[in-house]
Amino acid sequence: MKISKVVLAYSGGLDTSIIIPWLKEKYGCEVIAFAADVGQGEELAPLREKALKTGASKIYIEDLRHDFVTDYIFPMLKAGAIYEGKYLMGTSVARPLIAKKQVEIAALEGADAVAHGCTGKGNDQVRFELTFRSLNPNLKIIAPWREWSIRSRQEAIDYARERGIDIPVTKDKPYSMDRNLWHISYEGGILEDPWQAPPEDMFLLTVSPEQAPDTPEYLEIEFEKGIPVALNGQALDPVSLQEKLNSLAGKHGIGRIDIVENRLVGMKSRGVYETPGGTILYVAHQELESLTLERETMHYKELISKKYAELVYYGQWFSPLKQALDAFIDETQERVTGVVRLKLWKGHCLPVGRKSPYSLYREEFATFEADQVYNQKDAEGFIKLFGLPQQIWNAVKKED
Repeated sequence: MKISKVVLAYSGGLDTSIIIPWLKEKYGCEVIAFAADVGQGEELAPLREKALKTGASKIYIEDLRHDFVTDYIFPMLKAGAIYEGKYLMGTSVARPLIAKKQVEIAALEGADAVAHGCTGKGNDQVRFELTFRSLNPNLKIIAPWREWSIRSRQEAIDYARERGIDIPVTKDKPYSMDRNLWHISYEGGILEDPWQAPPEDMFLLTVSPEQAPDTPEYLEIEFEKGIPVALNGQALDPVSLQEKLNSLAGKHGIGRIDIVENRLVGMKSRGVYETPGGTILYVAHQELESLTLERETMHYKELISKKYAELVYYGQWFSPLKQALDAFIDETQERVTGVVRLKLWKGHCLPVGRKSPYSLYREEFATFEADQVYNQKDAEGFIKLFGLPQQIWNAVKKED
């Protein structure tokens, strides 16, 4: 390919740090770095100087935190999407946002290509490239890990050192980390052995549950139409709310998971994740839905949630099916409004109270005491008709 200008999704990590000089050596092109601020915190501070020092002609650092929470995290939260029953998909959900902004910068700069640092073994290459192809299929896509001769993280470290590039990993601690407002993921190094426990000094957002306070802490989260809007009675903007929940949950050791997951590309991989505030929000949202969703809608939404999680994990954020499911989910959330009270203690997030102006729970129906609205004799006819198909099937089976 003949490339004159490329926009690189840049994090300042090992892979993208060596990609800038590699692109210039391989294609002789201008490289524009783009870093998305989705809540990495102090990781962003050295990026401008580092990108320019390693050969980028320019760098964009865009604050996308608000968009990340409102347009990506909240829809996923409303959907109740969890991949394989555990993973809250902090990395997965950020990629389409980053790729979307990358396409916009490419148009602004007149670039003819985009590049990313994803490996040929991972899911992120799919998430980036499906977004690129959905939003601008005319852009050329460069994926260095599928082109260069580097075959391991150790070789990448050597490549960086040969060119005097500072990198955030060493051969002693070769973890791959991805951090944003929603989570931190860890892969590589000792974690590649699923029998080995993750080292305690690896975790950045949460304390060990054993070291968490002995006294539980209670908090209340208020939702409007499925979206969290207040903490302990105080209205907060989406970013501030997420930051506060991360701090509170992290203090109590909430949000760690250690899983072996099925990657889209076919292999299994071991990942360790911290999603402190997100864990609280999922628990609270699910509790409020249990109070406000009618039974059949709630059960059908559980089926949708699994498919929605696959779409997010597989990078199909801009697919027509995901758009259609969003419409269904938004309809279900019209009355998911109310307050949930939670108990945080030693790695656990326990719901202890919930209320809503749209609550479908009615004490006069549910009570075990005397009531005036429910005739228990009606249950006999209901049971007979409900079980009739099963009764007939077993009778015929017995005759056979």
